[in-house]
Amino acid sequence: MTRRALVLCPGRGSYGRAQLGTLQDRSSAFLDAFDAHRAHLGRPTVRDLDAAERYSARRHIAGEHASILTAGYALADFEAIDTEKLHIVGICGNSMGWYTALAAAGSLDPRDAATLVETMGAFQTDNVIGGQILYPVVGDDWRPAPELQALVDAAVADIPDLHWSIRLGGQAVLGGTDDALRAAQAQLPALERGVARYPLKLPLHSAFHTPLLSGTRTRASAALEALQWRAPSVPLVDGRGHVFPANWADPTQIRAWTLGDQIDDMFDLSTMIESALGELGPEVIVLPGPGSNLGGAVAQVLIRLGWQGIHSKADFLARQAADPIVLAMGRDDQRPLVVRG
Repeated sequence: MTRRALVLCPGRGSYGRAQLGTLQDRSSAFLDAFDAHRAHLGRPTVRDLDAAERYSARRHIAGEHASILTAGYALADFEAIDTEKLHIVGICGNSMGWYTALAAAGSLDPRDAATLVETMGAFQTDNVIGGQILYPVVGDDWRPAPELQALVDAAVADIPDLHWSIRLGGQAVLGGTDDALRAAQAQLPALERGVARYPLKLPLHSAFHTPLLSGTRTRASAALEALQWRAPSVPLVDGRGHVFPANWADPTQIRAWTLGDQIDDMFDLSTMIESALGELGPEVIVLPGPGSNLGGAVAQVLIRLGWQGIHSKADFLARQAADPIVLAMGRDDQRPLVVRG
């Protein structure tokens, strides 16, 4: 039986040590296009980066490489989805994953998608602007914690140059200047969740989706004016929760948001998922690799909504064990539910 699926593409930095070397035997038209583009620019290709002898934070997390690695990997996974098992009813992406979603949905051809990802990633070369920190706004059971939400809201209100960057399910991603982030780290109470300690500073990240990136917005509009935009072949859901319908969406509106507010205004993954669930009616949510780090954020949105009777972390884990509804292609136990063979 074919199930209705929403595809959620990961953001930059998802490629980690565990993925090193896993693209070497992958056949992918998207990877071929991305590698040809990088080779033409005289830069290491996606497969070159993947073939490195050792994982290097400086090499694999740096913006000029992390973006193309993540997008190339996710698109290779997207091509592997078995459309006899899954009927894709919508595509979306977290942060930089929006660029991947544009390629997967056909709003940009592979070459233009590679140009978009490469250009935006290259803007970060020796040019990290401010930074980002993570802070949870849910409890250990993944239910909303109003007291933590209030702490985050107070920090954003109190600290100049601190902004919401991404509403990431049960985590607040805040962006700001270095001084603002230091003030936020001092103001927000320290928390431990498993091996993670919060506030957690993200390495080599700019203050994406905040007003600090207004200059990048201007640069992007000029540098990418030649891209050829099309209506998607599958509905696209953006970081405001707006659905661009298949085949007749206005490409100029997709371009305007991608090269406009998407760059320097808050990205709301939580609203994006809620909108996709309500308007497109998927039965499962598919997470292409690399990794599977969006699984928790998706689960936390489902819990907040009480989707299909899921009201806590325990409910979600029980449902995943019995009949998975979040299918991470980076997990060996869930990938066979998605791919051919």
